[in-house]
Amino acid sequence: MTPDDPEETQPLLGPPGGSAPRSRRVFLAAFAAALGPLSFGFALGYSSPAIPSLRRAAPPAPRLDDSAASWFGAVVTLGAAAGGVLGGWLVDRAGRKLSLLLCTLPFVAGFAVITAARDVWMLLGGRLLTGLACGVASLVAPVYISEISYPAVRGLLGSCVQLMVVIGILLAYLAGRVLEWRWLAVLGCVPPSLMLLLMCCVPESPRFLLTQHKHQEAMAALHFLWGSEQGWEEPPIGEEQQGFHLGLLRHPGIYKPFIIGVSLMAFQQLSGVNAVTFYAETIFEQARFKDSSLASVIVGIIQVLFTGMAALVMDRAGRRLLLALSGMVMVVSTSVFGLYFKLAQGGASNSSHVDLLAPVPAEPADAHVGLAWLAVSSMCLFIAGFALGWGPIPWLLMSEIFPLHIKGVATGICVLTNWLTAFLVTKEFSSLMEVLRPYGAFWLSSAFCICSVLFTLFCVPETKGRTLEQITARFEGR
Repeated sequence: MTPDDPEETQPLLGPPGGSAPRSRRVFLAAFAAALGPLSFGFALGYSSPAIPSLRRAAPPAPRLDDSAASWFGAVVTLGAAAGGVLGGWLVDRAGRKLSLLLCTLPFVAGFAVITAARDVWMLLGGRLLTGLACGVASLVAPVYISEISYPAVRGLLGSCVQLMVVIGILLAYLAGRVLEWRWLAVLGCVPPSLMLLLMCCVPESPRFLLTQHKHQEAMAALHFLWGSEQGWEEPPIGEEQQGFHLGLLRHPGIYKPFIIGVSLMAFQQLSGVNAVTFYAETIFEQARFKDSSLASVIVGIIQVLFTGMAALVMDRAGRRLLLALSGMVMVVSTSVFGLYFKLAQGGASNSSHVDLLAPVPAEPADAHVGLAWLAVSSMCLFIAGFALGWGPIPWLLMSEIFPLHIKGVATGICVLTNWLTAFLVTKEFSSLMEVLRPYGAFWLSSAFCICSVLFTLFCVPETKGRTLEQITARFEGR
């Protein structure tokens, strides 16, 4: 069969002739699933306003010192790494819908433990539970949304996963300006509770139902989501496709998407996004910003705007173009960031580290203020570039490129890679700045961004407008 044969180009999932399904209930199902990433974003953003509040807490409330505050922010990534492994196991055994329902429990339980905390260990335990839920949600939600979407809207709905994450982060920043840490944790219970209610009203992924040989239920789910069963062709689910074993890595249809998925997740974190956002408030202070606590809110608004823009153009511009453009923007901004630290260090060649967290002088020199505004500009450019491509697209591609029968294991490994890399970068970046000096650390991030652009151009396939089965067929050379 040649690529031009009608049987090859006809979508396996969708109405004949390429007309898009008309039902809007697929958007309801996608929104219900995306409340998981919203909860995940709120849990990530919670530490930013909560840590200053906990530092000021009076007994009997727990109080954080510097070491405990560091772990309070970072332990969520360890929980999420474990959640990625758990999610990879759950998604193939319990199904996509039930996995999303189950992840609401550690979200609510974690925030409840934080609300009731009487010591630091309860705080860390609550953060670990919410991190576990973050790992499951970050894996299962993209998979569920990609499997229920028809090709014309899969990019839009898949990008909404990252959009809901950054909305959750922004919500935590905004609420943290008026709520202290305990009431902020109570608010964190709301999105997963709403998700629990809505997910009960939507069906399981039709593709997962087919792997369970539940053809009638799959057709009913498809009819609910798309409004029609017209054009559905059952993907082949043979016995040889059930489960994952190492021997499968010999096949290009398996090892190619594995390499791409893991690399995308690693490059996303190695870009330096956590380091840039970590120093955001200090950089705004040095630029004489009137209310430096607004820095996090401004960063969050930029993330929401540009992630929303990426979602709107994803199915027209394509994944590869946005990834390459995003990477090039981050190369420029991290290079300028490094230049800022080089110039700010000035003639103090004996100092190997610029203490960004030191108190800002009451009347900083005008030249220093000008340099700080250079850093503010490059930081905003970096956040915008990241949100346009490298924020949402690795999660979207992870949900698109893996064959159905290995999706749980493969996406679990990708999520584990992402969260472990995030933990290492978050915990070790300050040490890296000591060794390479601050400008060297950010120029190293710039080098990783250059590698990510080259990797995109030479290795990442375009998935725009293709069904999931066509994407798999391309990797297999069919």
